[in-house]
Amino acid sequence: MKAAATRRLLLVLMAFSLVHPVTCTTTPGHENQTDQLSLLEFKKAISLDPQQALASWNDSNHFCNWQGVTCRTRSNRVTNLDLGNRGLVGQISPSLGNLTFLKHLSLVTNRFSGQIPASLGQLHRLQTLYLSNNTLHGVIPTFGNCSRLQKLWLNGNNLVGGFPALPLGLKQLEIRSNNLSGTIPSSLANITTLQVLDVSFNKIAGNIPDEFAKLPELQYLLADSNHLAVNHFSSEVPPGLGTFLPNLQFLAIASNFFHGYIPSSLANASDLRFIEIADNSFTGVVPRYIGKHHKLYWLNLGYNKLEAHNKQDWEFVYSLGNCSKLRLLSVESNQLQGNVPTSLGNLSVELQTLFLGYNQLSGGFPSGIANLHNLMGLELDGNQLTGQIPEWLGALKSLQAMSLANNSFSGFIPSSLSNLSQLSELFLQSNKFEGHLPASIGNLQNLWKCSFSNNLLHGGVPKEMFGIPTIFYIDLSVNHLHGQLPYEVGNAKALTYFDLSSNMLFRDIPTTIDLSFNNISGEVPMKGIFSNVTAVRIDGNQGLCGGPLELHLLACHVTPINSSKQRRHSIVQKVVIPLSSILLVAIVITVMLVWRGKQKRNLLSLPSFGSKFPKVSYNDLARATCGFSASNLIGKGRYSSVYKGELFQGRTLVAIKVFRLETRGAQQSFIAECNALRKVRHRNLVPIVTACSSIDSSGNDFKALVYEFMAQGDLHALLYSTKCDGNTSTQINVTMAQRLSIAVDVADALEYLHHGNQGTFVHCDLKPSNILLDDNMTAHVGDFGLARFKFDSAASSCTHSISTSGAIMGTIGYIAPECATGGAVSSAGDVYSFGIVLLEIFLRRRPTDDMFNGGMNITKFVEMNFPDMIAQIIDPQLLEEQQDLSQETSFAMKKKSLECLLSVLNIGLLCTKASPNERICMQEVAARLHEIKKAFPREN
Repeated sequence: MKAAATRRLLLVLMAFSLVHPVTCTTTPGHENQTDQLSLLEFKKAISLDPQQALASWNDSNHFCNWQGVTCRTRSNRVTNLDLGNRGLVGQISPSLGNLTFLKHLSLVTNRFSGQIPASLGQLHRLQTLYLSNNTLHGVIPTFGNCSRLQKLWLNGNNLVGGFPALPLGLKQLEIRSNNLSGTIPSSLANITTLQVLDVSFNKIAGNIPDEFAKLPELQYLLADSNHLAVNHFSSEVPPGLGTFLPNLQFLAIASNFFHGYIPSSLANASDLRFIEIADNSFTGVVPRYIGKHHKLYWLNLGYNKLEAHNKQDWEFVYSLGNCSKLRLLSVESNQLQGNVPTSLGNLSVELQTLFLGYNQLSGGFPSGIANLHNLMGLELDGNQLTGQIPEWLGALKSLQAMSLANNSFSGFIPSSLSNLSQLSELFLQSNKFEGHLPASIGNLQNLWKCSFSNNLLHGGVPKEMFGIPTIFYIDLSVNHLHGQLPYEVGNAKALTYFDLSSNMLFRDIPTTIDLSFNNISGEVPMKGIFSNVTAVRIDGNQGLCGGPLELHLLACHVTPINSSKQRRHSIVQKVVIPLSSILLVAIVITVMLVWRGKQKRNLLSLPSFGSKFPKVSYNDLARATCGFSASNLIGKGRYSSVYKGELFQGRTLVAIKVFRLETRGAQQSFIAECNALRKVRHRNLVPIVTACSSIDSSGNDFKALVYEFMAQGDLHALLYSTKCDGNTSTQINVTMAQRLSIAVDVADALEYLHHGNQGTFVHCDLKPSNILLDDNMTAHVGDFGLARFKFDSAASSCTHSISTSGAIMGTIGYIAPECATGGAVSSAGDVYSFGIVLLEIFLRRRPTDDMFNGGMNITKFVEMNFPDMIAQIIDPQLLEEQQDLSQETSFAMKKKSLECLLSVLNIGLLCTKASPNERICMQEVAARLHEIKKAFPREN
């Protein structure tokens, strides 16, 4: 099968090579001159061209050779104009309406303003019009005369008014994220070819017309809203919606005002895979037919008024057992009552998210959950559940977030929870738990947020919980905890919120406090150690006020006693630990927390890297970068800026990563990267030179990492930057051999992180801009600001995975599906990201390309064309490379080269499987790529 596909692909490429190059005529005819003048008028309306995309648009080049322009071979008439993602600023010139042979126009993701020219509605040959992600305003002009128009994308603009006139052959209409109003016209149902209708995030009123029953081809019906612009649909969903839309796959009508029963006709839409009808006013019971949708993987019925009073009303749970692909089930915030049926245990083993919170559930902990071994998110909060938490809960080792808050659970907190090694969020507040807080909580090394408040816990605060490296939020308030607060609290470097109020803890009073150069704000107390100004250092905290006069601080504004939100920001409650009656001790404990944290934080400086790293100061780095000047700036990230510099009297060229500590999360990013770099060494990781943790010239905290400078920049720039050759600009040539070598280098780096480091590192943010190239084009993986490490003797296992915090970590387009909603990122998530990068390298197409819309993504795009039509989607440079092979190159060598290409793309598909369990591990990826690289033919 594979050999046959290779032969077919080879024949296609050979056919390409037989086509003689076409030379454009130097004397355009009248029609050609019209096209040229129209394009020049378009250029005049551009006020800013930051990427010099229009630099080639001049008289020294024939207009058919201008960047973004494609012409018909014989007549030199413009057929395609593609200038997406160029950063162009200006208006769309009406002159484009003179390009009467235009079939494809894409100006997506620029900064075009003004109105959409009405002249575009006269382009009779136009098939696709992509104007998404600009700042266009005004009404949408009529496109009724564009009889061949199939795709109209106007998402993400500021368009107003109602629906325009549209051609009857339209297949995709995407106008989400605008300010459109009015109603959906019933005449839209006359476009019987319509497959995708996306009107989300607008101000559409009225209802879905009953006439939509005439749209048998419709697959995507998206009309949901968000917090920016809530839709105003009302009334009921058309009762025959499912009967007459048999091909419907995606139904999203969340955040509207629909009421009544969920239409029974949806049972006929057997292809439904995604149902999102949350945040409406649907009533009645959840229909049992919901289980007929065997392809269903997403069912969100939350925030409605759905009911369940008896066993019969709960039968929908039993029917969902037929949905073997189900991954998310949410019925939270409805009016479901009684015991959760045991049939919950028959749900798909693929189920990852189960939300049953804020109903009126009663009885004990739902026993059926024990069978849901792949569950990542579980919410049962806000119900009337009772009894003890079962020990078997600790067997659900995929759990990453769990909330059992606001119930009446009792007994001890089970020690088996310590087995949930991937848990990042744990909420048990407002129950009746008693006994000690288990010391085994410290085993949850990925925990970042936990609350045990409003229970009956007693005993001491376990020191082990402060050894969790990711913990930043702890609430133990309103319990019966007593004894001393452990000194180990200072080990929790990431801790930013700690509430121990309404307990019975105490702590010795320190003799000196140094709180200088932090971000502490609020009122300084007058009593306790603060009354002795010689024992307190608080310089460099601009938000402080009040305190003894000798501190020379500004007076504080009067805060009403009932303003709890404002009181939270005072220094007393920066880390909230007031005891029941002794204010002075409360202040001292608060200060001790900050003081101990500061002492520990100061230890995270250069010596932790070892003595072989050279010491550098803030002044050294400032001199190396000419004062961190803009001319030395080579990149920016979410937490840092990177500067090029010369250290050690100009002998060493370095890249200096300066963290913006005022940005939330930057401190943790610095710590994570330091921890990672102290543990890893590999030829395909960016080499660290040294680190600096100091104070800048203004007395503010300063943290930076210094890396070896990578002369060839990053992979993203290599793929998408252009070079000028005279008056033309072309993409940088990257050969098949170079791309394959880069892929092998990155695979080796990830294999080492996952399997070769006496534990598992998860990078969490693999993308082309984090892959750097040295003078020899050797690839190095960098940016470990989101990385996580876990020691594990079984780390070499291909099935091993660990999680990070529950926040979304990574970059859109490269994040694995299981992580896109804020779930944990595992080593399987890294594999997915690598697969996306691998496909991008050989297609030279970003995963966020505007063409990947409406359910299409880069993986599906390759799957659809694999293997027979790969020649149509890979980077044209690779096709040209095949054509340029010398005549002496044997047919066998060309065939082998194409086999290598297909094998690489197949690895990309195996890495990007939807389920983490189906993806191959980096050991296998690296081994396969090395074999492909070995087999790749090279001319002598």
